[in-house]
Amino acid sequence: MLDKIKIFSGNSNLTLAMKICDSLGLPLGKAGVRTFSDGEIMVEICENVRGRDVYVVQSTCAPTNNNLMELLIMTDALKRASAATITAVIPYYGYARQDRKAAPRTPISAKLVADLVTTAGVNRVVTIDLHAAQIQGFFNIPVDNLYAAPVILNYLKERFSGRKDLVMISPDAGGTERARACAKRLDCPMAVIDKRRTSPNVAEVMHLIGDVKGKIAIILDDMIDTAGTLTQAAGALKQNGAEMIYAAATHGVLSGPAIDRLNGSVIEEVLFTDSIPLGEKASRTSKIRVLSVAPLLAEAIRRIHEDESVSSLFI
Repeated sequence: MLDKIKIFSGNSNLTLAMKICDSLGLPLGKAGVRTFSDGEIMVEICENVRGRDVYVVQSTCAPTNNNLMELLIMTDALKRASAATITAVIPYYGYARQDRKAAPRTPISAKLVADLVTTAGVNRVVTIDLHAAQIQGFFNIPVDNLYAAPVILNYLKERFSGRKDLVMISPDAGGTERARACAKRLDCPMAVIDKRRTSPNVAEVMHLIGDVKGKIAIILDDMIDTAGTLTQAAGALKQNGAEMIYAAATHGVLSGPAIDRLNGSVIEEVLFTDSIPLGEKASRTSKIRVLSVAPLLAEAIRRIHEDESVSSLFI
């Protein structure tokens, strides 16, 4: 049945798209995605997609606006080429942090992006660890919000097999549910760092709720951007007696001074998935380890195409 599937990719995460194709035993679709000298994006689908179920793999990471436009224009090209269905596989959904009116006269950009994707012609969205789960409701089409936790937990179980001194850390109150679920899977306690954000990308750690003395602390988050929150949290854990500190996040946004902060921190190792490709500077950092979500996405694509349940992947 997979012979009706076509998988295409923009320029945001070509390596991940190729890994997904390898997992499914399918070739990557041929498409030309290029930018004119004035910045306009041009897409040409170089093979027949009439009547096919098409999946477009494209993270809307930096350069965010270029990658988003690539996705929209590629979708329009596929719709006009008579594809039967178009599923946008967006491992990292950009603009997700602008999910509500946090101040007067501000946009809800996550909703705007959802409208753009739907209007372009996408029939379904597959994504991983949305920053805010309610973004699923911004779409009037099905949205499968997968979780990278199983991928991360499998590594942690192997890495710390037999250790009884682990403690799972939520870097803020909003991530408590995520940390609690992972702590349960690892059969370890959890702690929460109470922080107060004074402005965007700036957080001040207040105090720790829980015991970390003499333990291996694992900070769990959905994304790491400038790494300010993470490194401050690691410092607070060290001051409270943590023996070693690790961190794990689904999306390695890593903008601004993030890499320098990680290199200068007390963190032993940071885990990311390949939902966002690492930049050149991040690739040279020995503290970063990347885990692939390609098998997870490939299985989701197979189940969607064959009308099987996807809910068992939501763990």
